[in-house]
Amino acid sequence: MTPEPRSKPLLVFDLDGTLAETAGDLIATLNFILIREGLRKLPMEEARPMIGAGMRTLIKRGFSADGIALPDEKLENLFLAFLAHYEDHIAEETRLYPGVVEALDRFEAAGWRFAVCTNKLEKTAIHLLNALGIASRFAAICGQNTFPVCKPDGDALKLTIERAGGEVTRAVMVGDSKTDIDTARNAGVPVVALTFGYTDQPIATYTPDRVIGHYDELWEAVTAVAPALCP
Repeated sequence: MTPEPRSKPLLVFDLDGTLAETAGDLIATLNFILIREGLRKLPMEEARPMIGAGMRTLIKRGFSADGIALPDEKLENLFLAFLAHYEDHIAEETRLYPGVVEALDRFEAAGWRFAVCTNKLEKTAIHLLNALGIASRFAAICGQNTFPVCKPDGDALKLTIERAGGEVTRAVMVGDSKTDIDTARNAGVPVVALTFGYTDQPIATYTPDRVIGHYDELWEAVTAVAPALCP
């Protein structure tokens, strides 16, 4: 009896701080909102660790820096203004991290497929990845509003894997934050974490399966955490 064919192995990436350095455009938009509301402009070193849990959380953290708690209705109005401004300036400073394209090329040549699981809105994530020229490389691009749940709920990752035509047992997560590590853990998927993304603590603090500092280390790391998936 011929065994059923297995799906191709799948790498699932976070977006902000993982595939791309997006802080410049995100913080510029946050400061646009803060200044409009009569608050101080946040320096990059203070605001950068606020990124990683979605735009609403970024706005809340930006206002909290001045001791202001936002009621839900006010937050939603600010979010809509933030989103409109950000989408008009989405890739002015944003760049792919060094080695991303080369890593995708290597894994693709070895039979891997790719997906994105982000806490950006799906439409915004697709817009950004198109602007960066790599959207077509992903079998699925899933955001905060794609499913009824979002990261760190493990089902967000499981549903992304399903949408990409993969299997949970044949997937590896790549991310830069505690949220990504928790998401992978909750889904039962091994996770490789990057040192150069958005985190308020050193990423090793959260004990991912492997930590790397450059995309040229990704192949070795994935081989270590999922040897059965690597030829």
